[in-house]
Amino acid sequence: MSEDGHMTGSLVGRGRLTRMIASAPQWAFVLYATAAGFCTYFCMYAFRKPFSAAKFEGEDFGWFSSELTLKSAIVISQIFGYAISKYIGIKVCSEVSPARRAWMMVGLIAVAELSLLVYGLVPGSWKVVPIFFNGLPLGMVWGLVVWYLEGRRTSEILLAGLSCSFIMSSGIVKDFGSRLMSGDIAAQWESVPVVGGFIGDAMGSVSEGWMPFVVGLHFLPLFLLSVWMLSRLPGPSPADELERTRRAQMYAGDRWKFVRQFAFGLGLLIAVYFVATAFRDYRDNFQVNILDNLKVTDDAAITKSETTVAFVVMGVMAALNAIRDNRKGLTAAFMVMGFGSLMMIVAPSLQSSGTATAYQFMVLTGLGSYLIYVPFNSMLFDRIIAFTRFSGTAVFAIYLADSIGYTGSVILLLIKDRIFADASHLQFFRLFTTSIGIFSLIFLSGALIYFLKKDHSKASAVPES
Repeated sequence: MSEDGHMTGSLVGRGRLTRMIASAPQWAFVLYATAAGFCTYFCMYAFRKPFSAAKFEGEDFGWFSSELTLKSAIVISQIFGYAISKYIGIKVCSEVSPARRAWMMVGLIAVAELSLLVYGLVPGSWKVVPIFFNGLPLGMVWGLVVWYLEGRRTSEILLAGLSCSFIMSSGIVKDFGSRLMSGDIAAQWESVPVVGGFIGDAMGSVSEGWMPFVVGLHFLPLFLLSVWMLSRLPGPSPADELERTRRAQMYAGDRWKFVRQFAFGLGLLIAVYFVATAFRDYRDNFQVNILDNLKVTDDAAITKSETTVAFVVMGVMAALNAIRDNRKGLTAAFMVMGFGSLMMIVAPSLQSSGTATAYQFMVLTGLGSYLIYVPFNSMLFDRIIAFTRFSGTAVFAIYLADSIGYTGSVILLLIKDRIFADASHLQFFRLFTTSIGIFSLIFLSGALIYFLKKDHSKASAVPES
């Protein structure tokens, strides 16, 4: 074992790169693992989110005399597939063996990209079918990546980097999609020697329907490289397991045991995640429309605001790694989420009074919602498992919350188009921001009290398999 606690002796035969990473200084391990996780999930968003850069202005969803706009129908269809993927992931991602994780990620992305090919081929309202199958595999990628990063003494840093990926990537891939449709990317290709001119001429200004597939093609090589890098990581060391508890695959009996043991606290947390996911997903999918309502004309506004949000959130999450005591670390995580709730409560009044500009309003709502949302997907459940000494995986708890959370996204979109059809996206967005902030603050306070009363010395553990 190296001086920093990483395993070396048991890695014989695992590959030269894996052995080098295991014996490297901790800072080098963190840099490599963060980069691999960040790039893998960043690229996944290139297959999931570019379609939302299209506005489909004036187009309605023509099935069943529906009052839904075409864009809302497409968004709902993908989220519905994504939500089902989360339910499937409760079992699949909790049980998947280490040897199958990388290959499964590649297969999931292949299905998603093929679905985008069909999405480009079919007309109008029929696009809801392939976009559903695009979302269906993508919901499991997060859990497969988290398996590589959880249960380590540096997990807050690693998972903060991973969470930073989906905050940044959504805005960047949507801006990339917009530039494809305007012809800017084709013009850049033409400056590339040998093949660039041919690719640029063939691409031209990409239509709204074909844009998501073309974005995916651009990011596929980096995704494959990133998955390979991730698969070379060594497992948690004995020192990691001593401080953060051994992480093990969880089968049906193990999962039910976890739910029964923490049912009330999980219920409170899932309620918060239900509304936070709905809010975050609405903001993400209709950010282009909200910025139009705010009269923001900067083409890079989404990238700028989300990059600012990403770095602030990543810094806050990474700082929690300095707290070694799991009880204090868990308390700090809840305090961060509570502060995010307060930001959501005050942001709409600051914007409507003119105290905050449109850009500052989007940053505040982004910071507030992501300070609530990100811990669920990264270090919150990792700390809960470490504090309670429950032998399992944070992936299960994440997917349990995710499956219910994305159901909330579908419900919120239906509420918008059915009940608040006459409200602009900005009016609807402001209406729910404050109320969700208040709801989250109350329920998070109850969850913190519940989990702090859990004596980790009395928590039963899943028998080691």
